Amino acid sequence: MSKNILLMMMGGSGTRFGADIPKQFVELEGKPIFSYIVAKYARLDEIDAIVIVCHADWLDYTREWVEREGIEVDTRVVAGGDTRSESVRNGLIAASEFASDDDVVLIHDATHPYVDEENLGAIIEATKEYGGATLGQCQYDTVYCFDAETRLLERVIPREQVVSGASPEAFMFGRIFDIYSNSSIEELQRCTSAGALALANGMDMKIIPTNLINLKITYKPDLDVFMKLFRGYYF
Repeated sequence: MSKNILLMMMGGSGTRFGADIPKQFVELEGKPIFSYIVAKYARLDEIDAIVIVCHADWLDYTREWVEREGIEVDTRVVAGGDTRSESVRNGLIAASEFASDDDVVLIHDATHPYVDEENLGAIIEATKEYGGATLGQCQYDTVYCFDAETRLLERVIPREQVVSGASPEAFMFGRIFDIYSNSSIEELQRCTSAGALALANGMDMKIIPTNLINLKITYKPDLDVFMKLFRGYYF
């Protein structure tokens, strides 16, 4: 029987965030942000195993919080790499110790501080049908393309064809593990997400629209927004 494996990505150092600690470890109500996400996933019937990829300096801290949360799902914590893509590969290597080719791996970035319970099943089913799927937020504002040098607008992009990437991205394990295993360091550095690497290797991906606000904590104002929506909306 196939499994659904959560790959929790939180290996970044948070340099753009500007805090003393990486953003995923900032505490709210006495708990780090990542612990809320992991604990919520662990309570869902769809998730069979969890691999957390974090910065090497935070391995013990992360394992301590996994233990504190009393997570019953099989959970492993491993160190990330020098880049996001290398960190994903490290996580996939750890998952390969127990994963099968027909398992689904869901890659969630801890900077997306939410869990879309409503659409998780749809992501998993779409992955089984197409090989890959991702949560995405449809665009409702006018979307422009502009010249990067002059900063002048050039044209309108039909918003019906544009979505912003959200978490998780999901893939059949055997296919995505093969792609990461056979990609060069240069290819991994060029692709900033698993979805980008999958598309570059000819993999189909289905978009599953989310109704959640697709918040990404990159800068301190993003954390301010999250704190206002933390209780009563995301958690």
